[in-house]
Amino acid sequence: MGKPTGFLDYPREPRHERPFRLRIADWNETHLACSEATLREQAGRCMDCGVPFCHTGEPIGGLASGCPIHNLIPEWNDLVYRGQWKEAYVLLARTNNFPEFTGRVCPAPCEGSCTVGISLPAVNIKLIEEAIIDRAFEEGWVLATAPLQRTGKRVAIVGSGPAGLAAAAQLNQAGHAVTVFERSDRVGGLLMYGIPNMKLDKALVERRVKLMEQEGVRFVTGTEIGRHLPASSLLKEYDSVVLCGGATQGRELPVEGRHLRGIYLAMEYLSANTKSLLDSGLADGHHFSAKDKHVVVIGGGDTGTDCVATAIRQGARSLTQLEILPRPPDERGADNPWPLWPRTYKLDYGQEEARALWGSDPRLYSVLTRRFIGDGTGTIRELQLVQAQWEKDPDGRSAVKPIAGTEKVIPADLVLLALGFTGPEAPLPQQLGVKLTERGNVWTDGAKMTSVPGVFAAGDMTRGQSLVVWAIREGREAAQSVDRYLSHGETVLTK
Repeated sequence: MGKPTGFLDYPREPRHERPFRLRIADWNETHLACSEATLREQAGRCMDCGVPFCHTGEPIGGLASGCPIHNLIPEWNDLVYRGQWKEAYVLLARTNNFPEFTGRVCPAPCEGSCTVGISLPAVNIKLIEEAIIDRAFEEGWVLATAPLQRTGKRVAIVGSGPAGLAAAAQLNQAGHAVTVFERSDRVGGLLMYGIPNMKLDKALVERRVKLMEQEGVRFVTGTEIGRHLPASSLLKEYDSVVLCGGATQGRELPVEGRHLRGIYLAMEYLSANTKSLLDSGLADGHHFSAKDKHVVVIGGGDTGTDCVATAIRQGARSLTQLEILPRPPDERGADNPWPLWPRTYKLDYGQEEARALWGSDPRLYSVLTRRFIGDGTGTIRELQLVQAQWEKDPDGRSAVKPIAGTEKVIPADLVLLALGFTGPEAPLPQQLGVKLTERGNVWTDGAKMTSVPGVFAAGDMTRGQSLVVWAIREGREAAQSVDRYLSHGETVLTK
């Protein structure tokens, strides 16, 4: 498998990034390509470990472990090491419909489960995955492939995020006529408007959508099911429906002063910025600008990081990111062993940029927001926070409590709430009459079918806020079940 001693002979290559001062001046992707020699060496670090946990893809103890779509990582690493790039692409495309997306935005749970990572830096799996698909497009290996015959069955998919696109791609290949409904003006859902351009160039999303159109998938934009079209019409006009609307209901922060101007949900901020960027290069002014403002981002996840990086490019005067959790340890804790995803301290691209500008990580850990303070005219000007500590109650559950006397006021002209999502928006599930879980997500059985026969669901709409790679897996699983439903128990699709 690759070079038997590669993991000893070659150190892990750091991601090649554009210089900070250059990349924050535009909205282009932050990283640079590696040479073929470097990529082959990195692929050669993959060892013949016997049991490759990197592609297990099953949660252990509630935490991610390995690749949810079961990418054949050791196999295509070996092919890259040997210079067999086209064969590597064929294997990669077998399990992943959109490696150009996951290679850029996935946090790489596969690397957290890499066997080399037990004692050395893990294999650079994400870097190699992106290199394979980018080369495949450059060489012309990625071609539109329409199905040889059509089944005569019609499927409607609601939502064009990663789950919806994956379901659409699979069902189209099975020969069904697929129509994808998207309420926004562009296809892509989270991929288009939820992730900033410097993290995922929108030209890549549009390129993939164009390929899918050439293969026969029909996209209808600017159409919200349940608003522009009654949900009941889908049940009449299509043989099956797949709900992939995501978990788009943002979590609120109900503290004093929330009504003040200048406080926005993160997705409102990110979506408006990307749309304005694509429509007019930000010239139309239809976005929330951080220019010359003291920006506070509340929430420490991926969305919070994207807000940090976006505010920096808009010209923020200062930037603070508030995190309710304690600072993670530098090394794995005893309760976080391999092959679980490592809960360790790291700087993502946004924090790296903030540190380069202002000299330190912008995150403040173990803090709670007490209240927002206005300027007397209804606009946010300051934020009061307090240090917090985590304690366990008698049942062993963790709870956070403020520490008296640690209150502090910081300037805040723009506040972005990146607190995650509570579940899908209500109108569509209500109109269809599908059953919901206790958490408010759409309930499905083991075959991804909802409580309404013929209506399936996948992605964040069923599992709650999660990763793009999990959405792709769920879309593929739902597609397989829909194919069985329409083909009397048989399917030509794999998960």
